[in-house]
Amino acid sequence: MDLSWSHQHLTRRRTLAAATGLAAGALLRPGPALAAAAQYTNPVIWQDFADIDIMRVGDTYYASASTMHYSPGAPVLRSYDLVNWEIAGHAVPVLDFGAKYDLNGARGYVRGIWASSLAYRPSNRTFYWLGQIDFARTYVYTATAVEGPWSRLTTISTPYYDAGLLVDTDDTLYVAYGNTTISVAQLSPDGRNQVRTQEVFRTPSSVGTLEGARFYKINGRYYIFLTRPANGQYILKSSSGPFGPYTMRQVLLDLRGPIPGGGVPHQGGLVRTQSGAWYYMAFVDAYPGGRMPALAPVTWTADGWPVVQLVNGAWGTTYPSPAVPAPPRQVTPMTGVDTFDGTSLKPRWEWNHNPDNTKWSVGDGLTLRTATVTHDLYWARNTLTHRIQGPTSTATAQLDHSAMRDGDRAGLALLRDSSAWIGLKRDGGATRVVMVTGLTMDGNWNTTGTGTEIASAPVSGSRIWLRANADVRPGAPRPGTFSYSTDGITFTRLGPAFSMGNDWRFFMGYRFALFNHATQALGGAVRVTRFEVSTP
Repeated sequence: MDLSWSHQHLTRRRTLAAATGLAAGALLRPGPALAAAAQYTNPVIWQDFADIDIMRVGDTYYASASTMHYSPGAPVLRSYDLVNWEIAGHAVPVLDFGAKYDLNGARGYVRGIWASSLAYRPSNRTFYWLGQIDFARTYVYTATAVEGPWSRLTTISTPYYDAGLLVDTDDTLYVAYGNTTISVAQLSPDGRNQVRTQEVFRTPSSVGTLEGARFYKINGRYYIFLTRPANGQYILKSSSGPFGPYTMRQVLLDLRGPIPGGGVPHQGGLVRTQSGAWYYMAFVDAYPGGRMPALAPVTWTADGWPVVQLVNGAWGTTYPSPAVPAPPRQVTPMTGVDTFDGTSLKPRWEWNHNPDNTKWSVGDGLTLRTATVTHDLYWARNTLTHRIQGPTSTATAQLDHSAMRDGDRAGLALLRDSSAWIGLKRDGGATRVVMVTGLTMDGNWNTTGTGTEIASAPVSGSRIWLRANADVRPGAPRPGTFSYSTDGITFTRLGPAFSMGNDWRFFMGYRFALFNHATQALGGAVRVTRFEVSTP
């Protein structure tokens, strides 16, 4: 079997640092003919996937990312060439970490799944996900296939902050973790308990904060890959075992990134291809869209330190494509049309907090029955979200609103800590299409504005098409615009442009969001028969 690993991790700039890691040696074997040389363009994924832990198992690459308060959490991405990726599943099926993740008396915004780690253990052919929740404890989930089912293996009382999981070549499990003070823990052979933990490194004051650990064993040496949020990357090396001592070297600092207006590539992981080439997948802060994965080749010095290969002194916008075997198939696009067929949601979708599973269904479109009586969208359960494709993209939802009831509000939002939406208000037996803005939160993620209607038009019949266009190029607040149609062909603009903020502190980028909530009483429903994300 041909194995190689990396890790996932999640950044929490300054106050919420993040990361984790994983790695192991790669066993090389002859493979199919390598793909023809070509080029790829950064970011390799222009969607919000931060704190990446990346690895290879055989001829397949996997990566995991942060999702905060979205459910299911910890998406697992899959690729055969490091450039084209699909969402295969989620390692955390439900955020069952307390009532706040159900929007039950409290809320979990900017909590939940932070930088975490994804690993594969060849001895039992099992994938492992490890992450701490709410600074309280660490959870470990396992699956024999990334699509799932994933189940909780154990809970460990030590919260491994920004953890990186290493499956050593002798099958021992180690975890590197911490903020500024970096520690290494050894787990029991079954991965259920901590056997030992020890501080292995204290970050010099001249460097500041280091976090977001990824843990590797490469050529007999142990490495802990660490981020300095949000502008640097450092690495620790030990030739004396996983508990050190470690020496430190800077990998990059204030490096110009590949996205105009975006930040410095940092946090993420290292991965080795089948032919022995190394790559670093980091993310680039690119709000209002979020944090976008970027890929660069890595070489090693004679004394065992990684060096990112630059283009004109910067992280390249383009590089030669990795030389890998021809993919066995095309990956599933992260955009396109969804008619909500089948018996479950496709993995591109994540709920805002855990849903009430009695109030939604798929099969003949997506039916959203009202699950909450509220005037505040941030408190409404069963809001379903989809990442925005950058640099610009458009979401169009076809909606059957014949089962709405008085007081119901349903529509399509641009969702973040400052939000706006286009949708339907049903009052007094009449239905209007409206544009609402001014949904806001403060820095503690408490609602400060529930929205103001600023444009409307009467509608008749039972179907409507709602459209949101999002410009998520970084560097400045960007416009989102809304329109509607009664025939699916001719769209009418509704309301002024909404300014999508580019502040980082909510961490997650803007998302498209489908919602339906009541303001008077439960019982109403809408049916989304078609949803499409398209790019120019």
